[in-house]
Amino acid sequence: MTTNAFTWYVIYTKSRYEKKVTDELLKSGVEAYCPLKTVIKQWSDRRKKIEVPLLNSYLFVKISEAQYRQVLAVPGVVRYIYWCGKPATIKETEIIELKRWLNDFDHENLQVFEINSADKVFIQSGPFKDTEATVTKVNGDQVELYLLSLGIKIRTKLSQTLLAKAV
Repeated sequence: MTTNAFTWYVIYTKSRYEKKVTDELLKSGVEAYCPLKTVIKQWSDRRKKIEVPLLNSYLFVKISEAQYRQVLAVPGVVRYIYWCGKPATIKETEIIELKRWLNDFDHENLQVFEINSADKVFIQSGPFKDTEATVTKVNGDQVELYLLSLGIKIRTKLSQTLLAKAV
């Protein structure tokens, strides 16, 4: 961590504590972001639009090195997420893009899933739009896809290509 620099980190929370933890962090002066999507819940007597976390048990905090332990003291925070032995960080541009997606796109069809090798996916954007592919390799935000119909492999950034899991 860099002294006096503010960085976005990923926090893992207890189940269903995402909103509570975000509120507590904001009250204590920590910038926190819990991406929410709007869904319609059906009960026996009514339907209601509610906001639910996009990523179950995850939220983001923008903190300095001095605030690192302060976040862990908030009830409901379990731990920081680590990647390659260091706390996972998120770029400011990625947070802005996530906020834009949630603002610009219909939440009803929004799904979050992991991309793994051997997964069948449909490419939903870019030059190979509407093409089925098989994931052959995942490395961070890079994904390698095999397009059977064209007999080629392509490599792309996940941030530049929208994928949907094939059923």
